[in-house]
Amino acid sequence: MDKNINRIIIGLVLVLFLLVGVLIGYWINSSPIVYESGQSYIPVSVSQEEAVVSVVESVSPAVVSIVAVKDVPIVQRRSRDPFNFYYDPFFDYFYEERGTERVEVGGGTGFIISSDGLVLTNRHVVSDTDAEYTIFTNDGTSYEVEVLARDSFQDLAMLQIKDGSNFPTVKLGYSDNLKIGQTAVAIGNSLGEFRNTVSVGVISGLGRSISATDGRTSQLLEDVIQTDAAINSGNSGGPLLNLRGEVIGINTAMAIDAQNIGFSIPIQKAQKMIESMELHGELVYPFLGVRYIMVDESSDLDVDYGAFIIQDDFEPGIEPNSPAEKAGLKEGDIILEFDGQVLDSTNSLAKVIVEYSPDDEVELKVLRDGSQLIINVKLGNKKI
Repeated sequence: MDKNINRIIIGLVLVLFLLVGVLIGYWINSSPIVYESGQSYIPVSVSQEEAVVSVVESVSPAVVSIVAVKDVPIVQRRSRDPFNFYYDPFFDYFYEERGTERVEVGGGTGFIISSDGLVLTNRHVVSDTDAEYTIFTNDGTSYEVEVLARDSFQDLAMLQIKDGSNFPTVKLGYSDNLKIGQTAVAIGNSLGEFRNTVSVGVISGLGRSISATDGRTSQLLEDVIQTDAAINSGNSGGPLLNLRGEVIGINTAMAIDAQNIGFSIPIQKAQKMIESMELHGELVYPFLGVRYIMVDESSDLDVDYGAFIIQDDFEPGIEPNSPAEKAGLKEGDIILEFDGQVLDSTNSLAKVIVEYSPDDEVELKVLRDGSQLIINVKLGNKKI
């Protein structure tokens, strides 16, 4: 009898330990993971397919298609000699303008970031200042929008829906702790006609620098995200998302001579625009006031890194009355470090300065005539 009781007690103890182990495992798996940036989230415990479907269902209502329309001249070809008595191949026809017609001249994608109708997109999507812009939500409803700001440095723009409220919104995530290989979901108005097209891939690279063009102008974009989630014409301005449905980037460009190589602007860069609009009602960036070229190994200078202040296209290297002039910077100076950050081909002055705010005081390490100097500067502000 005693032996049976002992077996029962031992069995109950084992079951108790098993239950405790299950509870501990559940607690560990349900506990949030906290990154250095302070972001916490519950790890995805469903399959990737279920996670992607959930992301698309939750985010698509806040993704909009953007259409640009404008009045363009109607040009008609007319014959100089309708009876063709005197045919001249060089002067037989002329072109006559006969009024205007309203046509679609461009488009792209955007996403709503506030319930009162603020929309984030690319600058090149709304670059035509003569056009009028309309957005279409996922259910086909159209709204007129006003362009609040165009940021030519970051290829970002912010729009305001003119009428309506209580719009569905996206959740902005963090782009500072992305990992190569993590899943990425892109949503956009593919080819300008397939609304809310979804593509899935991974983060293929980080910190890329590219020269992007929209066929009219080109722009250097630094520190962008590379992804193999398909980004097609018309996807520009759409969100790049993680599996928690958070926006981690704004899709901006694709490599024409490659397959599935696309690029997105990290969402943290857009945060500066959002903060500036909230604080100032306009887009304001920190301003130093120098023209420069980045120094590298091929430069015939005393160092192989830094920002070399130099005259450009007959414009002075130091802008008059700028913070740079007031601080005593001169043409021919090489800025080696900006507030402790070394400036080189992968960390340009333009890339570093946007991390700061107007009126910030920074310390510059400068090379002048073979000697290193420390120059303190209070940054100004420049309206974009």
